[in-house]
This record gives sequence, structure tokens and C-alpha cells, in this order.
Amino acid sequence: MRTVHETVALLPEPQQLRAHLRALAVLDTAIGDDPQFCQYTFDTTWGPGTEAALMANGSGDDFSVLFTSAGVLIRGFAHESEMSPYRTDNKRVWPGVVDEVPSTLRPFLDEPAFRDEDIDTPRVTACLWRETGSPAWRTGSNIGFPKGSGTPDGSDSLFRLLTHRSPEAAQAHFEDYYERSVPLDAVRHVLAGHPLTPTIARALNPAALSDDALLRRIATHPEAAAYLSHDGEFDLARTDPIESIALPNGLAVEPVAGCNAGGTHYLCGPVSDGPRPVLYTDSEGRASLIAESLAEALALAIALPSWHDALAGLRPPALNADYLDDHPDHPTVRNRLLAALRLPPATDRETLDRLLTTAARTVPDGFLPHVPGEEDSEFEPLLERSTE
Repeated sequence: MRTVHETVALLPEPQQLRAHLRALAVLDTAIGDDPQFCQYTFDTTWGPGTEAALMANGSGDDFSVLFTSAGVLIRGFAHESEMSPYRTDNKRVWPGVVDEVPSTLRPFLDEPAFRDEDIDTPRVTACLWRETGSPAWRTGSNIGFPKGSGTPDGSDSLFRLLTHRSPEAAQAHFEDYYERSVPLDAVRHVLAGHPLTPTIARALNPAALSDDALLRRIATHPEAAAYLSHDGEFDLARTDPIESIALPNGLAVEPVAGCNAGGTHYLCGPVSDGPRPVLYTDSEGRASLIAESLAEALALAIALPSWHDALAGLRPPALNADYLDDHPDHPTVRNRLLAALRLPPATDRETLDRLLTTAARTVPDGFLPHVPGEEDSEFEPLLERSTE
């Protein structure tokens, strides 16, 4: 018989658990084709001082892990368990499951999200907790589990990825759920706490970040399209460059967007299922490779609207400072738009580092363009040394 009494000994420290749950949510969002079918989610704004990791398997089972200043509360519900409130005579929580939950955490069980309309009791068959400052996880010590079931409270299946935290376990779970292969190296990267880069996101779900998929997504999201065409200087309606260009490396160029200042963004290379680098040329004869794919270019435009200044040598904290003064809600808008376009989360620092690394490839890798048929028509590099 496997119950919360076995589970409680297998849980990691609260901060490790939080990081693992956030990583599972990132993986689920990246692997899936539609966020509404994700099983694992993480809400950093669940309530004042409270973050929530949530799981719902689509078949009636769910759990919540609430991270609060008072501690961590884990609530699980297995709908077929004999310990379900729906299967008891008085429709109450099974005796002993929540009786010992400390008063500092008990109110969180009464969250409306954890109650159904037809029953005035928390939806719970398994409960664990750890108060702030406590050296160990706890669960009910006097639970009379029903006999005849290997997992009477459902905790073994509910919390499997919390007690089996290996990349192999996560890979097996997501391959089973989404019925397709998931690269172990990409899973390992995310579970290790590394940023979800466009490259890793593409490995987890190549179709989600294809050029066509991204362009379709923008077309159906008016806020994203409006932001990109104005603040992001990535207007998909502007695809007529001032002049034709060619690259020394022989790659074809396809105009994909323009900006108000007369600049043009190009996709470089043949149309295929793989990513195409993005080149930017301005109206003054300067150019720079700015991203390794359309996905990276969109993330750049959304996360770092002052990226032109970065190529001119400006660095944090001055970089983006003027824009943030005029748009103090930008971090919220940034996160919302990245999520809407299914782009990986991106901080200013991560985005800047990717930009500078990519821009440095412009000249040595043959991406500095020229105008065909014109002598001395080679563009100048946009990338300059840092001034700070």
C-alpha cells in the first residue's frame, strides 16, 4: 500500500520542489500544442504572497501546491479514490487527512478553487504540508486508510513526478501524454533550471515555433500585432525594402517585416522546417544579424524594444530605461505577449546576451550584405563596442 505516508519521505526541500514544479510547467507549455490542455501550470500571482503549482490530468484528478509565507500546502484529489468526499456517507473529507493541518495553512484548503459547487468541503484525498522553519514535511498521522487498495488516497499517481524527479521520468510522462517523442537532453536542460531558449523550445515542439505557426499566431492576436508594428519596430505589413540586397555567403533573403525608420528584417536561407537567421538593415546602409530564428527575433522585439541601442553600445541599466519610464507596465505586457505567441520567457539580460552573440556573427559568417551590381555597396556593421 502506497500512501502519503510514503510520499512524505520522498519530497525535496521546498525551494527544490518549487523549482521542479516550475520546470514541469515550462516543459508542459513548450511541448504541448495548445496551452489549455497542459496538465502542469505555475501561477506566480495566485494571491497576496502566494504562488500556486497546479496539476489537472483531464480525467478528474488534480493537485495544488501552494507556496506561502506560512509554508507549503500540498492538496491532492483522486476522483476514483474510496477516500473521496463524494464516496463518503456525509460527503466530508476522510478522517485524519486534514485534521492536523496547522492553523497557519488550514485556510488555504478553503479556497473556492478547491471546492465544487455541489459539495461544501475541500476536494481532497491526500494532504501534505511543511510550515516555514519546519525541518520536515508532514501529513496526517492517524489516517485509517481503506483496505484492499494499493493506492487508497491516489498519492502515488498524483505526485509521481514530485517523488520521481529524474529527467527520464518527466520524459516518459510527457511522451505518454502527448503521444510523441520528447528529447531527453531538452528535458534535462529545463529541469536543471536553465532558461528555455528558442532552440530548446523548438527541440521540444518543432511545429510550435515554425515561421508559419508564429505568423499565424500573430495574425490572430491583435495586441501582439499592434505591439510588434509600433513599439517592437517589427511591422509584418512592411515587406518592401528600400533596395535589393545580397549576402556574401550566398544565402537567399526574404523580407519579413519593416520598421518606421525605413529598416527591414530579412529571413536568411531556404524555406524549410528549420530556423532561419534574421538580418536587419537600416536606412543608412548599416546591417546586423539580430536573431537565429524568427522566434528569437520576435522575443527580442518584445522583451528588449531598445535593442537598437544595444548594438550601438548601450548596456543596462541605461538600456531600456527611457522606454520603461514611458511604459512602466512593460514587464507585464512582455510576459503576456510572449505567452500568447508561445515564445519562451525572456529576461532583458538573456535577450541582450543572445543578441550580442548573434550580432558578432554578422561579418565573419558572411551576413553583411551588399547591393548587387553596385561597387562599394557593402553595408556597415551595426554592432559597436560597449560605451559603458
